[in-house]
Amino acid sequence: MTSSSAGSSAGSSSRPHAHEPSGTAPDSPAPQRSSPAEPPSGGRHGHTGPGSLLVLAAAALWGTTGTAASFAPAAASPLSTGAATMGAGGLLTFLLGGRPALRVLRAGRPVRMWALLGGAAVAVYPLAFYSSMDRAGVAAGTVVTIGCSPVFAALLERLLAGVRLTPRWLAATLSAAAGCALLTLTAGDGAETGRDVPGGVALALLAGASYAVFTCYGAQIIRARHSSRAAMGSMFGLGALVLLPVLAVTGGPLLGAPHGLLVAAYLAVVPMYVAYVLFGAGLARVPAGTATTLSLFEPVVAAVLGVAVVGERPGAWAWTGTALVLLGLLVLTVPVRRRMRRPMRMPGRFRR
Repeated sequence: MTSSSAGSSAGSSSRPHAHEPSGTAPDSPAPQRSSPAEPPSGGRHGHTGPGSLLVLAAAALWGTTGTAASFAPAAASPLSTGAATMGAGGLLTFLLGGRPALRVLRAGRPVRMWALLGGAAVAVYPLAFYSSMDRAGVAAGTVVTIGCSPVFAALLERLLAGVRLTPRWLAATLSAAAGCALLTLTAGDGAETGRDVPGGVALALLAGASYAVFTCYGAQIIRARHSSRAAMGSMFGLGALVLLPVLAVTGGPLLGAPHGLLVAAYLAVVPMYVAYVLFGAGLARVPAGTATTLSLFEPVVAAVLGVAVVGERPGAWAWTGTALVLLGLLVLTVPVRRRMRRPMRMPGRFRR
């Protein structure tokens, strides 16, 4: 779910992870409005190769979450997997945020409210996301979550800040909605026995909406001149206050087996922390729009691993629905270059 918050472009990738709102690096200050002569955010270096590789590496690690979760003990609940991932990972993010994260929680009432609402969304997100993959499959759960989150983010910014919804948003919404409908209505086409694809798609939509909520409120905190590390640390720390008790109640089968502990540790450290650091380092070297587009590698990795490793066999209609969701994501996130108009040449003596 790359990723930047909605803004005018609604370019969030996806993630099911701690993506950076508004395209800022993890420890960067609040974003400043740049002059027309300046490069885009994160575009300080002319050569973007290393930065692109860092973002692609982060997206690839994010794409492994569903497949890694499939190796958890059979008795482990997806609630425990999600709680372990972002409960332990969220606590680590809060500790890395340090005193600046605490300052967010001690700030004025609006900032504290944004942090509380974002923290609530952080708590909902992994529970819904991992449950969606458990019901609908790794590929469908990941793609729907990532594909719908920018749509929800743009809608939220419309409600909160009055940002105009664009024709691109409408086209992306229609494409994603058609894809979700296909995935739901053709649930029996190639689906494994015991799958609840409609329920999984509904949970993926909830996960995408909650991801949009905490990225948008994270962006609000950053605009209030807090660093992105502090913003994410405060929200993830609050989310951990809810998720760690959930883990304590549901985590027995997951944490009671050695390979369950390995799965939980991998999910908390690699996709949550390592990928987060790689993505922030990449954003220091490439423009935010480029990073958002490169983050589309995540659902590709998730879908490929779902088929090649987990053994999922989606039917033709399910692949069509998945493609429509990805198409909506592409429509909304891939930047469109606009041609500059040449100045009109004045005839005769008025020409300069």
